[in-house]
Amino acid sequence: MSYVLAIDQGTTSSRAIVFRDDISIAAVAQAEFPQHFPASGWVEHEPEDIWTSTVITCRDALEKAGIAAKDIAAIGITNQRETTVVWDRVTGQAVHRAIVWQDRRTADICARLKSEGHEAAISAKTGLVIDPYFSGTKVAWILDSVPGARKRAEAGELLFGTIDCYLLWRLTGGKVHATDATNASRTLLFNIHAGQWDDDLLKILRVPRSTLPDVKDSSHHFGDSTPDLFGGAIAISGIAGDQQAATIGQACFSAGMIKSTYGTGCFALLNTGDIPVASKNKLLTTIAYQLKGKRTYALEGSIFVAGSAVQWLRDGLGLITQAGETGPLADKSDVTQQVYLVPAFVGLGAPYWNPRVRGALFGLTRNTGPAELAHAALESVCYQTFDLREAMRADWPGGKAANVLRVDGGMTASDWTMQRLADLLDAPVDRPVIQETTALGAAYLAGLNAGVYPEPSKFADNWRLERRFKPAMGAATRERKLKGWARAVRGVLASDEGEG
Repeated sequence: MSYVLAIDQGTTSSRAIVFRDDISIAAVAQAEFPQHFPASGWVEHEPEDIWTSTVITCRDALEKAGIAAKDIAAIGITNQRETTVVWDRVTGQAVHRAIVWQDRRTADICARLKSEGHEAAISAKTGLVIDPYFSGTKVAWILDSVPGARKRAEAGELLFGTIDCYLLWRLTGGKVHATDATNASRTLLFNIHAGQWDDDLLKILRVPRSTLPDVKDSSHHFGDSTPDLFGGAIAISGIAGDQQAATIGQACFSAGMIKSTYGTGCFALLNTGDIPVASKNKLLTTIAYQLKGKRTYALEGSIFVAGSAVQWLRDGLGLITQAGETGPLADKSDVTQQVYLVPAFVGLGAPYWNPRVRGALFGLTRNTGPAELAHAALESVCYQTFDLREAMRADWPGGKAANVLRVDGGMTASDWTMQRLADLLDAPVDRPVIQETTALGAAYLAGLNAGVYPEPSKFADNWRLERRFKPAMGAATRERKLKGWARAVRGVLASDEGEG
């Protein structure tokens, strides 16, 4: 039997999962690492914490599975995408903590780029909007803020990479500086139509070309891990950003298929095939995966706060002690109350893209309590998904988007939330047997290159449904609730206009 090791390096933890050649899971290991918030709206990780937690979990997973490096056909890497690291080409020492995708410190840089009229050109080439979310302005900030960093970068002494790239460099002992097309497409520096770094974008963002990694297919033999790490060298043969990896793990290989992942944030991707659809509704055009030199594109909607709204209930308000309590608590809520949470804790993502607004609660009464707040927090994720789905349908009128939504991620364990999602979408919501779809996608890419797993069409035959949630809410109730949500969002957006 052949095994594939998937590294799933996420925002709050690193995980390693060993998959068998029949895609069943042999072992899982996970380790959380510290989050750093040095200023309001700033989020950082210590790169060394990411590295050590990754190595520890890989070793733990191999031990749990009772296998050695020689039994692993390949390693696949999936990662929190836009998080940015700049490090010394020789020593591997990071010049600054990693700036996390949630970080908003470059809002002023983004505002300047927009005022200078760059947004149309950048969007046309990258499929993205100018926002602090993406890597390009984070790199520029590090090079400008760390003494001597820009000069060192221009002299070829520093390297830039997203987390996959950083881990690949460390795993190979500094021999390989590369990424895949999905991660490159999230930097504001990559032309998704030409499939290469763009000199005009590098000039606008002021990022030296010498810092950039090579860009490869998502399924590709990138290099081998150094033998000392796991007791033998292992081929690293697959890389994809976490949301693209989940799209692959969900077997969304056909144009029109939609998946939505519910982790810290929520990310919905609609496969648009070989056509990069330019969004008129503030969605992102991104590369879903690249195989054998051929790019497959997707429309993506990014919600910044999903599971982190539940974390807020737990850690910020102390209403629950663990996430699993949220659904049962919401079930006890007073249905006559219409409480809405717009969880713009770090601004609003798609389809609004406003980094300045902040969260708000609407409809509070004297009787509003923990149950109503839990209800509002879970529903907020469903409402935001509805907004994304509607934007996708408007952007792709010629193509037929599937009515069924495939879901994955930690929040999908909540039956209450998934049923409410189906109710508000008025569409079936499918939860798969294998919930670890992000790691599975990375494993598949690695296993495909290593000859362990079959071509995409045959791999799709392995997808199995665990439960389908069917809509059960009346049309009048649904319409009333959606109108209330729309009013709440308009109220939050108006608060920003008032400040301006």
